[in-house]
Amino acid sequence: MGAIALFGLSNAQIAKGTTYLSGQVNYTSTQDNNTDAKSEDFKIIPTVGYFVGTNLAVGVGVGYQNGSTTSFIADDKVKTSTDAIVVAPFVRKYWTLGEKFYFFGQLEVPMAFGKDKRESNSPLVNEYENKFTSIGVNVKPGLDYFLNKNWSIEATIGEFGYNNFKYKDIDNSTDNFNFGLNLSSVTFGVKYVFAK
Repeated sequence: MGAIALFGLSNAQIAKGTTYLSGQVNYTSTQDNNTDAKSEDFKIIPTVGYFVGTNLAVGVGVGYQNGSTTSFIADDKVKTSTDAIVVAPFVRKYWTLGEKFYFFGQLEVPMAFGKDKRESNSPLVNEYENKFTSIGVNVKPGLDYFLNKNWSIEATIGEFGYNNFKYKDIDNSTDNFNFGLNLSSVTFGVKYVFAK
């Protein structure tokens, strides 16, 4: 039974064997009209999930992210950029709040493998290219509302987590901790469910 038993049930469950697709797409661009400095960020991470048990899914997101900043020293252009492949396996548990309404908790292990690069035609700027690895552990709470058997809208409310960032050829690393719910960082998404 690869369907979602949502309709006509007061204690609706998401059935084992159900598969869904979701993901993240984001693009931002900022330009300073006084200095011509510009920054751009792009990210795309398709995600697939599979319910290995009632209301329990496992899955993975795999994608790409890029960020760049362009500035000027006198008339010389300086560009710094970051490119990375992102892999984020996860486990998600749902709890039924209503006929089509769920609360979920998601544990994920986001990983990024990429490089930082700086290029310039200025003799005053040191150019570089450094490879890096970033690995973390995050817990994300959220809400999921099913519009029908195939489509749902979900929202995540902040995250709790840890991340380690390390350059390959530089002997230092950075640890980041993030704990707390932040209502200003609520993210919304759409999910397609392969229900029979």
